[in-house]
Formats: sequence, C-alpha cells, structure tokens
Amino acid sequence: MSSETEPLIQNNGNGLQQQQRNYALDDSEYDTAQKQSRALKIRSIVWTVLLLIFAVGVVLALVEPGKLRDLGWSGKLPRNPELAAQRILSVAPVIDGHIDLPMVARYGWRGNVSAVPLDGHMPQHVDIPRLRQGKVGGFFWSLYVQCPSSSENSSDFLTPSWRVRDTLEQIDVSKGLIEKYPDTFSYAVSSDDVKLAISGGKIASLLGIEGGHQIGNSIGALRQFYTLGVRYMTLTHICHNAFADSGGFLVPFEPLHGGLSPLGFKLVEEMNRLGMLVDLSHTSDATATQAIKHSKAPVMWSHSSARAVHNVARNVPDEILELIGTGEGQKDAVVMVNFSPDFVAEKGKASIKTVADHVEHIANVAGRAHVGLGSDYDGIGEVPVGLEDVSKYPALIAELYRRGWDKYELAGLTGGNFLRVFAGVEKVAKELQAAGTPVVYDVYDARKDLPSRTEF
Repeated sequence: MSSETEPLIQNNGNGLQQQQRNYALDDSEYDTAQKQSRALKIRSIVWTVLLLIFAVGVVLALVEPGKLRDLGWSGKLPRNPELAAQRILSVAPVIDGHIDLPMVARYGWRGNVSAVPLDGHMPQHVDIPRLRQGKVGGFFWSLYVQCPSSSENSSDFLTPSWRVRDTLEQIDVSKGLIEKYPDTFSYAVSSDDVKLAISGGKIASLLGIEGGHQIGNSIGALRQFYTLGVRYMTLTHICHNAFADSGGFLVPFEPLHGGLSPLGFKLVEEMNRLGMLVDLSHTSDATATQAIKHSKAPVMWSHSSARAVHNVARNVPDEILELIGTGEGQKDAVVMVNFSPDFVAEKGKASIKTVADHVEHIANVAGRAHVGLGSDYDGIGEVPVGLEDVSKYPALIAELYRRGWDKYELAGLTGGNFLRVFAGVEKVAKELQAAGTPVVYDVYDARKDLPSRTEF
C-alpha cells in the first residue's frame, strides 16, 4: 500500500467519521443560510406590497376618499348605488311575499313537474337563473286559485266547486318543483327554516294560500292546509267568502258582512293559534281593520301598495297604515309592496320610481321597519319599466339607496321586516298553545250537509 492511502485506512473509524460530520455540518449551514435568504426576500416583497397598498390608500384618501368605500376598504357601502345594492343583497337577499310560479307551472304544463324547465328560461317572470341574478333568498309560492264564477257562486257560498282540489294540486306542483331542484330550493315552514336556507345559499320556499274561498268555508280544512305546510292565507281574493268581505279590484265591492263574519273572527283566532300568518291583501278596509284589532299576532299584506300614491281599492289607505307599529293600539305588521302596474300608477306610467314611491310612502306612514316586497310576479300581465322580472330587484334597492335609505333599513325591506313578523306569529302561537287555548271547531252555519246541532 502506498503511504498516501494508509491514513485513510488507519482513520477508517474516527477520522473518516469526523470528516463526514464536517461535511454534513457544512451542508446544514449552507441550507440554513439559503432558507434565511429566501425568507428575507419574501418578507421584503410582502412589506413592499403592503407599503404600496398603504401608499395607494393614502393617496386615494387624500385625493378622493370615496374611492375607499367603492373598493370596500372603509367598511361603508360604496357610493355607487348599483354596487351598494349588490353588497346589501349579498348578505340580506330578497324574500318576496308573493310569486305565482305554481299557477304558471300547473296551467302551462298541466301540473307535470318533470317537464317544467325551471332551470332554463321560463315564459313569464321567474326562473332559477333570474332568481339567482336578482339575489333572491326566499319567496312565498302563491297557491292561487281563481274565485268562483258568478254561475258557480251563490249568496251562501254553498255551490260545490273544485277550489279545494285545485289548491291541493298547486301544493303538489310547488313541492314537486322544490324537490326537483334541491340544490336551489329549500322547503321552509318556519322563520328558522328561512334563515337556515339562506345561510346555506339556497332559496327558502314557503307556501301561501291566496283566498279564503280556497278552503271550502272550513276551519278544519285550514288546519289540514297548515299541516301540509301552508304558512299564510289571504282572507279574501276578489270575491267575498264565508269569512270576510273582499276589497274588490280597482273599485270597492258592496260589503256583505261589514268586514269579518262571525266565522271570520273565529278563523283569525285559529290562524293565531296555529301560527299561520293572517294576510290582508285583497281584503276590504273594514275586514283589514277588524282583523288587525282582533288578531293577537302580527299581520301582513303579502302584495299590496299604497292608496295615497295610487287610488285603487286594492291598495292600503293611510288610516290603516297608521294602525301598524308598536305603539298603543297598533299591531306589528309588514306591507309587502305589489309591482302590478294596475296598483302602482296611471296606465303606462308604472316604473321602478313609482314602485319606490309606494315603498317610501308606506315607510313614511308606518315606518321603514314595516315595509317589504311582494312583487306578484308570474301573476301579473304587465310589469313596471325597470322591474321586468325577478332579476331586477337590485335596481329597486339601488333606487332606494339613492333616496337615502341606509343598509339596515334596506336589509329590513329585503326580508328582515318579514322575518320579524313571521317570528312574532310563531311566538304568539307557542304562547297560545302553551296556555291551552282550545282548538276552534266552529262550523259554517249555512251548511246543510251537517246537522245544526249535535244529536247524540
């Protein structure tokens, strides 16, 4: 062996290990130095970017402070009304009190839910793409069935009709469509259900009957509709019924009962006990006034506007709006503004601005905490300019923002006010049930199919 190799052989143990340890230590120090260098570079880049953002913010604040609002950096709503509307609706989407989609599906497709292209473009005002575009978080699927014709109707309301059957079919269509699109809709029967649906990015879907004629003059039938998920009933439509007087259409009807009938007072009591919202749209002024005073729970108008702005019978007069509130002799309520041109303005003049006028008038008389939106989409033949379908709600919110409404007031308008009223109705029902309030078993006196008294 050469002398040059011997030390390596002689140091095959400790000497070689010592050399390896030195090499390893050198590599570790190099890696550490590299990591430190990279960290310094990253920190340098981050601080440079932050300083640049800060500098831009300072310049914007000095030159045009409102730019920070538009960028969402100030915590305030953007100055631009359209941007502000989108920001509000992203956290407080619209809950519409009245949409007639079930009628369109039932008539247009003979109730065949499997054929209804709700995820495409529907023929009227409502479909899933436009609901999403309009930032809708919930709505009442209106179970509308028209009033009996003059030949079907009678002064005692006992002529048989198919209204109960047709209402059941509307429920069937509504539930079928809700189930068909589970990623979009969430069936709701309580205020908590509505909140849960919205928090999950779905559209809360509630059911409402549009007229007391649809329950066959039977409070027992009302209870069964509640069991099926119905959460409001309009006391009348454009016809009197056994419970109450209708307000007519553009001009008032001659009264029959003078407001609520004796059975109508009992109907309101049972709706309170069940937790069903008393809807006063379509009712006469006397019916509305009596129902407000008799109801133990808050009430609603699912789709009505202001008579002082446009003088037609379907709208709510100021003397009734003044009964709404939390003061002495007042009742908590929400008036959800109707978009139908017939109820908004003179022919040919209905626009987004005139609808906003109705919202503002109701707010001025009853308070901004007592107004909401009840478009009547899919149930109206014409629409206001600027509010052509459910995609246009943001434009109305932008218009009211221009008029000085703040984010809290607008969030109440879009749905918060309704949810408060709904929760109030539920609270009263729980209290009445806990107190042992008896079920209302009153029967319509004019019925001839039952004995007038118990014979056993």
